[in-house]
Amino acid sequence: MAKKFKIPTHEEIWKRFEKGYSFNENIGLYDQVTVNENFFIGNQWEGVEANGLPTPTYNMFKRVINFQVSTITSDNLVIRAIPMPSTSQLAMKELERIAEIVSQQFAAIVKRNRIVAKNREFLRNAAVTGDGCMHFYFDPTIENGQDVKGEIVAEIIDNLRVMFGNPNCRDVQRQPFIIIYRREMVDEVQYRAEQYKEAGFCEIEDVESIKPDSDKFQNKYDNFTDDKVTVVTYYFRNRDTGTIWCIEATEQGILREAYDTEYTLYPLIWINWDYIRDCYHGQAMVTGLLANQKFINKMFALVGISLLTTAFPKVIYDRNRITRWDGSVGTAVGVQGNVTDVAKVLDGASISPQIAQFIELSFDKTHSLLGASDVAMGDSRPDNTSAIIALQRAANTPMELTKQNDHQCLEDAGRI
Repeated sequence: MAKKFKIPTHEEIWKRFEKGYSFNENIGLYDQVTVNENFFIGNQWEGVEANGLPTPTYNMFKRVINFQVSTITSDNLVIRAIPMPSTSQLAMKELERIAEIVSQQFAAIVKRNRIVAKNREFLRNAAVTGDGCMHFYFDPTIENGQDVKGEIVAEIIDNLRVMFGNPNCRDVQRQPFIIIYRREMVDEVQYRAEQYKEAGFCEIEDVESIKPDSDKFQNKYDNFTDDKVTVVTYYFRNRDTGTIWCIEATEQGILREAYDTEYTLYPLIWINWDYIRDCYHGQAMVTGLLANQKFINKMFALVGISLLTTAFPKVIYDRNRITRWDGSVGTAVGVQGNVTDVAKVLDGASISPQIAQFIELSFDKTHSLLGASDVAMGDSRPDNTSAIIALQRAANTPMELTKQNDHQCLEDAGRI
């Protein structure tokens, strides 16, 4: 006899949320994402005590990632519904008519939600943090010009705020449950709690007990406000109905009781920039090249120190014959006695040209490994147009895998 499915309690939901946080913390996800974001935006000396020394930044990530994301994504995004072949001509015509209506609805949803722009952010997050996530939900408050309000909404969610029930599997639809973790304004959550309470959906006895709390992974920007509360959206597949159910909860209790969304698929798509075995989180492009970026920055810093301290000429003078040296242009310097050997100019130390060559080689090799060579980026001279096009296509080949994964995610979005 099959075991009847049991809806999880608040204690079970919060325990699973804490467990998901512990998993991410144990694999170093929160610290890694912070470092990657800093390096991508150019804040590459975060936490380093420079003590007045130069801290040059030559950001090789931003241009390469923006290049790859723009190459992979397309502004001509189209999701179409095509009917399966039918033995009946009449049935086939009816299916084609329905498919055309669905395709038009797809186009309206893509345009209204700016899916093309969000797809670029979706891939940018994957390149910088390792994973991209796009979540879909139905908002019944949106005016749509019809008798019944409501529209499908798409939003981008950071990978830090998504927890899979089975962290060893990256397939969204095979998860026992999925947790989405948000930070929301307290008064907004209290208002929703009142609305749910009137409808009989809220289990929190005292709405005023919903108080501000701290961000779980200590987001430094979240700490500027003290009026936010953690809200957990808990999706799970009900084995009895075969559909996706949802619960909203805060630490104080169930904000909205379990309800049937009537979805057959979890309403989110998930992409890894590069896969990690037995882990739903992927490897970011930035992570594997942090050492290269740090090396280049340090080399430029050392060169800067050398230039500031030894590269400029210095004047050495006899203090017994000149009390103070005046280096102003056109100013006379008084000397007692013969002017021979009164002062001498020491030339600055020369820097080996191999240093500059090695820094440039580090840049070029890193860009080439990322598929962003001079040919692909358009920095080479187009002496032979056919050869340039062929080389650009060859340079784009490594990105084809990510491109296909992105197309698969958008196809999954159409199914959702």
